[in-house]
Amino acid sequence: MSLIARISEQFDESARLARAASEALVGPIADAVDRLVSALANDRKILACGNGGSAGDAQHFVAALSGRFERERPELAAVSLVGNATLLTAIANDYRYEEVFSRQVRALGQAGDVLVAISTSGNSPNVLAAIAAAQDRGLQVVALTGKGGGSVPQLLRDDDVHLCVPHERTARIQEVHRLIIHCLCDGIDSALLGEQG
Repeated sequence: MSLIARISEQFDESARLARAASEALVGPIADAVDRLVSALANDRKILACGNGGSAGDAQHFVAALSGRFERERPELAAVSLVGNATLLTAIANDYRYEEVFSRQVRALGQAGDVLVAISTSGNSPNVLAAIAAAQDRGLQVVALTGKGGGSVPQLLRDDDVHLCVPHERTARIQEVHRLIIHCLCDGIDSALLGEQG
């Protein structure tokens, strides 16, 4: 296969998955928007975590909320649990890497907040621990996964939302996670600011 053909196939596979994910996830994404908007409207906050590329997605999501997405609006209460290197390395060194997010959830999370937990495999131990800590503290969870969801579905409660991308390949899952995050941001803005003309 030529390089041009390989590149073209990347785009084609991504487009096919985006369509399949749309068919499977539009309703659950709307449910997630409702939970996020409810938290923000009740003076609660959004916490976000993930590893590697998912850490980047968590930071991107928080930046779009605390800064802006596509429209000007007041800043929204959102905290990335991945951005403080001193805190992450202190927790990992003094305890275990599996606790880098859960300890922050217990320190910062309050009933009514929402944890956005991102794991392409659904098996990241520190993300699973963060979900358990969030539920102990009375937070709702919006989980973004792929590969069948891994261990995440067993941890979620009825009022949590699971956005599982129907694919096995990490790169494709991450691409759809970024699209989901943009849908969440757009939905939040639409709920808070009204439809854009």
